[in-house]
Amino acid sequence: MEFNENMPTTPFISLIFRKHAKYLNKRMESVNLTFGLYPFLIEIYSNDGISQEDLAKILYLNESTVTRNLEKLEKRGLIVRTPNKRKKIITITDEGKEVAKIVMDYDEKWDEIIKKDLSEEEYNSFKKTLIKICEGLV
Repeated sequence: MEFNENMPTTPFISLIFRKHAKYLNKRMESVNLTFGLYPFLIEIYSNDGISQEDLAKILYLNESTVTRNLEKLEKRGLIVRTPNKRKKIITITDEGKEVAKIVMDYDEKWDEIIKKDLSEEEYNSFKKTLIKICEGLV
């Protein structure tokens, strides 16, 4: 594929997303986790005791999608969902913590791949731009 500045942004975003998914899926085979489940585990690790409702808001997903994915993590023994009044509280298990740490390490290595052809200033600018775009979309 030939890249040029006249192309719309979509192919670039799509390529980065697909390459990241392929990178993570290959590495996460060892912990039996998929690219689709990892954002859930990382958020729960970072916000242990979060409600299912709040998790859906953070990930910008509907609750039925969140429920399906949490069931998969629960079956794997990585999280526990506990009813608390009208909410389900999600906590991470010790095994879940270990898997989350491994996956977060893969994400750090991915960022190193992204950074390799950029100066520190370019990388920081890129990240700030992505944040600004995301904030404008939500």
